[in-house]
Amino acid sequence: MTKNEDKYTSLTIAVPIDYEDVFSHFYYADNKSSAIISKTFLPSYQTILIFNFGEKAILNSKNSTEVAIDRCFVLGPVKQAFDYSLPPNAQILVANFKDDGFYRFFGHAAIAEHFPINPDNLVDKNCFTALWTTLNKIEDIHHRVNFILDFCQPYLRDRSIIAERLANFDDENLNPIKSVASQQNQTERNIQLNHKKLLGYTSKEANRYQRFLKAIAFIQDIASTSTKIDWFGIVNQCGYYDQSQLIHDFKHYLHISPTKYLKFQQDICMAKADKPHFVFLQF
Repeated sequence: MTKNEDKYTSLTIAVPIDYEDVFSHFYYADNKSSAIISKTFLPSYQTILIFNFGEKAILNSKNSTEVAIDRCFVLGPVKQAFDYSLPPNAQILVANFKDDGFYRFFGHAAIAEHFPINPDNLVDKNCFTALWTTLNKIEDIHHRVNFILDFCQPYLRDRSIIAERLANFDDENLNPIKSVASQQNQTERNIQLNHKKLLGYTSKEANRYQRFLKAIAFIQDIASTSTKIDWFGIVNQCGYYDQSQLIHDFKHYLHISPTKYLKFQQDICMAKADKPHFVFLQF
């Protein structure tokens, strides 16, 4: 471990069971080193609310534009990897909304996919500025998380039965849109529209991402026991047409090739293939 790494702290914080259908987890990072720490957010298909304390974190957009993050911002659903940097004395606390959790709180789902926005722009009052001010006075990170959870509780809408069934659908042999439409006695088109409205992405996007996560899981399993990857086997087992389609997905989601991912995969804590997850990569 280097001197700078020794002064960089990061941890994942679980949420109480009462909030597990709203948040997947919280993530905290604190850079007390003398160097700028650069990392990459990997795609999660979750919408994230980031609170920035201390020095401003820097987010790098797809077109290489740098955005300084002051206090708090919303981004997502996160469908592609993007880079960010923490200068010395910067802290971030990330709330990871799960499934329709963001919709239940804000009444929107896909509102900041391509560019971060101030969450106060989504509500009538500057309540997130006030929330940040309070959080900035709380030193213990777990107390900060608990304060956020208490803050959110009064504003959460009841979960719709359609959102619940779409989010919890786990039968790989059935089409979720057709199945939920049949269960709810609604048209497939209406369920498709609700999927986008409530979750922030389409069922087609979700299926593509799940296929990619399945490929990631296979690659990690094989890499842990062998030095040689059977790429054609990965293609066949994960439902890709050919190797070029697999490569295309890697470049779409991570902006790197499968072989480059394999080189760095030991540094990545990637999700299991059945659930999206918020993960970090440092080159």
